[in-house]
Parts: sequence; structure tokens; C-alpha cells
Amino acid sequence: MIHEVFMPALSSTMTEGKIVSWVKSPGDKVEKGETVVVVESDKADMDVESFYEGYLATIIVDAGGSAPVGNAIALIAETEAEIEQAQQRASTQSAPAAAPAAPAPSAAAPAAEAPSAASNGASASPAAREGRLIVSPRARKLAKELKVDLSTLRGSGPHGRIVAEDVEAAAGRPASAPTVQAASLTAAAPVVASAPAAAAPAPAPVVPGEVTPFNTLQKAVVQGMVASLQVPVFRVSYSIGTDKLDQLYKQVKSKGVTMSALLAKAVALTLQKHPLLYAAYTDQGTHYNSAINVAVAVAMDDGGLITPVLQNADQVDLYSLSRTWKDLVQRARVKQLQPQEYNSGTFTISNLGMFGVDTFDAILPPGQGSILAIGAAKSQVVATGNGFSIQKQMQVNITCDHRIIYGAHAAAFLKDLADLIENNTHSLTL
Repeated sequence: MIHEVFMPALSSTMTEGKIVSWVKSPGDKVEKGETVVVVESDKADMDVESFYEGYLATIIVDAGGSAPVGNAIALIAETEAEIEQAQQRASTQSAPAAAPAAPAPSAAAPAAEAPSAASNGASASPAAREGRLIVSPRARKLAKELKVDLSTLRGSGPHGRIVAEDVEAAAGRPASAPTVQAASLTAAAPVVASAPAAAAPAPAPVVPGEVTPFNTLQKAVVQGMVASLQVPVFRVSYSIGTDKLDQLYKQVKSKGVTMSALLAKAVALTLQKHPLLYAAYTDQGTHYNSAINVAVAVAMDDGGLITPVLQNADQVDLYSLSRTWKDLVQRARVKQLQPQEYNSGTFTISNLGMFGVDTFDAILPPGQGSILAIGAAKSQVVATGNGFSIQKQMQVNITCDHRIIYGAHAAAFLKDLADLIENNTHSLTL
């Protein structure tokens, strides 16, 4: 029997996927549950496994090519005798063209978990699965070349994943430069320490006069931003003194705390008093989220942006939050994030202050009620009861979904956030 390997839906917004690399070559034996191809979804590279045992008879979409979700990208023959028959069948099928962008998801729908790829003839590889090894495609190939028994290795990659460096170390070979590892689809386990990651890909050179096609991540951003235009929003600005925040940062910076983690923690603690600010609109009414998951926008070097999520940011201590944030950013740069790590935010922060931007407006992400734009802290002349003083202040602008949040709600949140940053920074380290 001949089976088709389909382009799986690896996220709720994915309409097409790009083939990053084929782990198997035509004629190779394929085991059920074995990785055969690495696919680029909207924001991550993921291993895709075969549901069938047999032989990879032919590849319909080569590495670098794209196919709509649900289209066949390869054929697997159950027996060697059927390989030629599968190749003949494939020759009658033209390679699928890239699908046009699908309508953007409704902003009314809360962020959903990525659907299972079970119906697509292949599945995304989980970070860990009972009874079998989790191995990156390159590590598996190296192990075969260097004759290293993978079952004897302990993975140093995310969630115990065996990476190329582990194989090289076992073979007594000097470690090569790290490479991009494919991410998995299961929910992330709590991160304790940063995992090794590859260097971010260099941006493609700009060629004057030519049109550079959007990559998959950029297309996902376009869809999200277009969906946001359908939402009636309003914006509120507030000036917040940062002298005490800066003092605290100087004290904890040596312990690995980042300013992004400090701001996320301050926002999360303030959101505890304002559940409407991290709620979401639905056709049935206001959906109050059960967790304060703070997403923070990160620009990608090869175009687009991604929003790694600090889960339950109000409940995690500042130092753990900083370690988690560093790990998320590191893996986001090399497209290793799992869907739950970038699509589960209930409130978003966009900080351009680090680039010296004074003030700006942020676009509301689909499925969320608010996003906070943070500008740079700069010295200002401030009137006091005794005259004037010089204080550092930052301008923050919040964008809210006016269908569920009103101006008074946003103003109350910003007032409480300012009070925490200006007068109660000690609460950030409790």
C-alpha cells in the first residue's frame, strides 16, 4: 500500500508550511513515529513524524518549497516493490504551489492551542515521549555516520533532546558550530536553565529593485495585524517615574535579572487587581482568563516578530522569571519555541524604550484585550511641592479593546502600575 505524507497544521493560524529539510531520502527505510521532515510553521521549525512504516518512495515538495496544509508532500511505500509504483504515481502529480494567505483569524477568538496534526498523515514530534529517544534530525544523521548508539546518550538540548553536539562529544570529535534545532509541539515544561541554542540566521541581503517575498513568520504577523484592524480600540498614555525601578535594577542585574523581566513582573502584579485588562472579547461576552501570561514582543533578525510568553508571571519569583525569559528569547531567535510558548499570552508588552523611542502606540494582538507600549526613561523637570526636581520618567501607552474595556479601567490600571513602580518596587522581589 502507498501512503501520502501530508503537510500538517502545526498551529491554529497555519495555512501553508515550508519544507526546511528532509531527514530521510528517497529509498530510506522509515519507522512509524520516526522524523522524516522538518517543517517551518508560522513561528517555529518542527519535526514531522511518519504515521506509517515502510520506505520513503518519493519526495513531492523539495526542501525550500512550500505546500498548503493538507497537501501531499511525499509518498511512503509499505514495501520496496511498491517504490517504483509510488514514483510513477508522484510523477502524475504536480508539486503544489504555495497557497494564498487565508483570511485572518477573528480577533474575537481567544488564543487557541495548536490543533493536532493526527489527521495529516504525520505528526509534530513532542519534546519527550515515553519509551523513545528525542533526537534532532542532524544528531540522528551524525550518529549514523559516526556509528554512535543514541540510546547511550543523555541529551543536552531542550527537554532532554539529543543534539549534534552530544553525538560529536560521544564520538570524541570536536564540537562543531551549533545549528538550528527543530522545536516540538507539546506544552513546555518549566524551564530551569537555558538550553544550548544556535546562532540566529543572518538577514537576507537587500537587493534594490527586487521584491523580497515574506517568510512564514512575516506572513503570520501580517495576518494578525490585519485582524486587529477590525477591533475598535482606544489608547491611554501615562508618565511613570523610574528612579526607584532603576535603583532596583542596579541591585539585581548582577543576579541575572533583566529589565524585561522587571517590567513583566510589575505588569503582572498590577494585573492581579485588574482582571478585565487581561480578559478577551468573545461573541458570547467577556472571557476572563484564568492566568496572567505576559507576552513580550521580540523582533526577529530575519524579519517579523514573535511574542514569547512568561506563564503565570504574577506567581513566579523575579529571578526564575528572568531565567525563563532569557531561555525563551534564546530559543525564539532560532525558532525553537513550542506553540504554547508564544500563543498563550493574555496581556502583551512591547518595549521600544531600549532603542531610545520616547513614545509609540502598539497594535492590539488578536484574542487579547490589552497591549502596553513602553518608551524610554528620560530625565524630566518635574514640579514638586518644594519647587522643581529632575526625575527620570518613561511614557507608557496602553491600547485596549473598547468592546470590553473602557477608559476608566485603563486609567485605573496605569495608575496602579505607576504606584507600584514609583513607590512599591520592593514587592517585585518578594
